[in-house]
Amino acid sequence: MRKSAGKIALLTAFLVMLFSTLSFAANVPGGPSTNGNTSINSMLSYEDVVKTLKSIEQTSKGKVEVFTLDRFGKSEQGRSIYVAKVGTGEKKIWIQAQIHGNEKLVTEAALQLLKTYASNSSKEVQTVLEESTLYFIPMYNPDGAEMNTRGTKVMETGQLLDLNRDWAAEGGFKANESKVVYSYWAELKPDFAIDLHHQGLKQIYGTNEATSFSLGISLAPNGPTLPAYKNYNDVTRQMLAYVYDEMNGYGYTHIDRYQIVDSEKQVGYDIDIKGGVVSAMMMGLNFNGLNPENHSHPAVFFETKGNSSDGSLGQKSNGYLTKQNYLALKSLIYGYVTGEVNDVDPESWNRIPSYPLAGYWTDYNGIVPAESSGF
Repeated sequence: MRKSAGKIALLTAFLVMLFSTLSFAANVPGGPSTNGNTSINSMLSYEDVVKTLKSIEQTSKGKVEVFTLDRFGKSEQGRSIYVAKVGTGEKKIWIQAQIHGNEKLVTEAALQLLKTYASNSSKEVQTVLEESTLYFIPMYNPDGAEMNTRGTKVMETGQLLDLNRDWAAEGGFKANESKVVYSYWAELKPDFAIDLHHQGLKQIYGTNEATSFSLGISLAPNGPTLPAYKNYNDVTRQMLAYVYDEMNGYGYTHIDRYQIVDSEKQVGYDIDIKGGVVSAMMMGLNFNGLNPENHSHPAVFFETKGNSSDGSLGQKSNGYLTKQNYLALKSLIYGYVTGEVNDVDPESWNRIPSYPLAGYWTDYNGIVPAESSGF
């Protein structure tokens, strides 16, 4: 269903209100500090990422292969999109970071994990590499990364575009990046995907603790869409409950479920977006006839506190936030490869702290009340 102009205006006003309420948590105790100036100078640039990837490949003794997706095209501003491949197993795992250009620490975490797989010989690492092949896209949005902006700019029209809303069945794939990465995904046909993000500043429900890490599914569990797609309603909840248990004892990590929060009403809205990349993966989107068999797979995402926009994230917390991504990513990959996630009760998802559910924020029908989901 396409939104009317009235619904779009209402939704825009609602989101401005919601996101404006998130700043209340900036100085809440109990999480990584936001003190210190936001500086991207200490974060990886596009050139840094390329150099790091080539260095990892050179020192991996043949374990890591680095390549571009240039055969499908380049970014809007002409940059190559890089992929690093490691492992020899049958299970294909897709890991993407920085689809939003001002979400930089997740790229660093992905590269640190790639280094681990390239050089570590522990039993856990060997199990992962023998049972799976991992495909890292550490900087999905190189133009946005260089501009330090959430989205990118479509050069032909000048439109500023959120790449994580561009895998849409209608009116989507406006950016080169979307066509390039989708084409590779449709060719590769992964079995599982993890999407790494940053988010705003918010608070764990019922506490005075600032959220440092949120676990999310872009098609809301038990919501309007996901229950219709194979067993993804269960397996995605199992995966994130597994991560929650693995990470719960790590330092000052304060984990909750990803929601858009109305802090005044103390309620949350689960997202149910169909134009998001990992949503389209789960729905088996067939764009331009490239996925005629409607290949699909489960996918989840991580959201780290703050981003690299000015005033959002203090440098004092950078190392901590990078490490929590690294550990969560490493644990989920191991749990997936070994099958440990299959032993988790899907209802354990409900143990992850969350705000009372008021409804679903969608990109196709505005706000859908929770009681209208039909599940």
